[in-house]
Amino acid sequence: MEFGVFLLAQQRGYHQSSQQVINNSIEQTVMAEQAGFNSAWYAEHHFNNYSLSPSPLMTIAHVAAKTKKIRLGSAVCILPLYHPARLLAEIGFVDTVSNGRLDLGVGSGYQEFEFERFGVNIAESGAIYNEFMDILPMGLTQKTFEYHGKYLDIPPSSIAVRCIQQPAPPIWVTSGNPATLGRGVRENHNLFVTALLGGNEAMTLLRERLDKVAEDNGKDLDRDVKFGLLRCAYASDNASEVDAYLDNARFQRRISESLKFRRAHTEDGYMVQEIPSPTDMSFDQMKQNLPVGSVNQVIDKMLEEISILKPKLVAIQTQLGDFDQRTMLKQIELWGSKIIPAIRKEVGELTVAA
Repeated sequence: MEFGVFLLAQQRGYHQSSQQVINNSIEQTVMAEQAGFNSAWYAEHHFNNYSLSPSPLMTIAHVAAKTKKIRLGSAVCILPLYHPARLLAEIGFVDTVSNGRLDLGVGSGYQEFEFERFGVNIAESGAIYNEFMDILPMGLTQKTFEYHGKYLDIPPSSIAVRCIQQPAPPIWVTSGNPATLGRGVRENHNLFVTALLGGNEAMTLLRERLDKVAEDNGKDLDRDVKFGLLRCAYASDNASEVDAYLDNARFQRRISESLKFRRAHTEDGYMVQEIPSPTDMSFDQMKQNLPVGSVNQVIDKMLEEISILKPKLVAIQTQLGDFDQRTMLKQIELWGSKIIPAIRKEVGELTVAA
């Protein structure tokens, strides 16, 4: 059972500087490695405070020099916003400077605000993404390659800096589109999924959807597909601490939904206003759904969710809103010292018993 941290690098207000937000991402990565997490994952977003992570590959190149063992993943590179030749070269460079620790998460994007400013039509994002997925294995494994598609055209080219991992870094696909997930399954890529702030029912439905995707593409989900779960979770006996984490998790969902459904408002063109949503959950609902509460409560809830979904990786959201950095560093340490070992022990015992 693998565990990771997911770093969204949010700025909830101007009381946080961009430098503080980025430095917090770096510091949390270093702490996650010390605590025994397997991986750290970095988002990609642009032009507003939802996430101050414009280049996950650049972040990985930087934190690679500050860490030794932890795997470092993009979650995700928004492929339609890249030029394929530059992306391939940067993948090779990042895998090299990280000494083969890159996990390449990819997606097609969903925030129209971003696409407009990159001059890309979001209605064509799926088709552009698919051409990128044609190119990636060619560019990463072949000495010289060429590609001629509707959107992407590359003459015979060779990427100078080659990946250390052979034949290429693991590719992780995230999408809400069954066809996109299905292609990932057929091509033996890993998947990254989320149940958002939902509880066991959402986990059950997610498992059913993934089972169908695997089956429709000639695979068995448990045997043939590695997939990870992105999850909000927090352990503390301090009720105000838990509430602060839940408040920031709700902030993240409000801003994400407002951007996704094109209803975001801003007074200065940058800071997106946090507006209550009809889909908002109360703290009590969130506490019922999520692994939050005492250490033992979190362990029990995580084990319950793992038994339903059966992921190979759980990535905990550790950088939401303006949650206090010192408190989160202690939380990461707590997961490493108590929660992760307990879950791994129990999952291991269940596996042996099965």
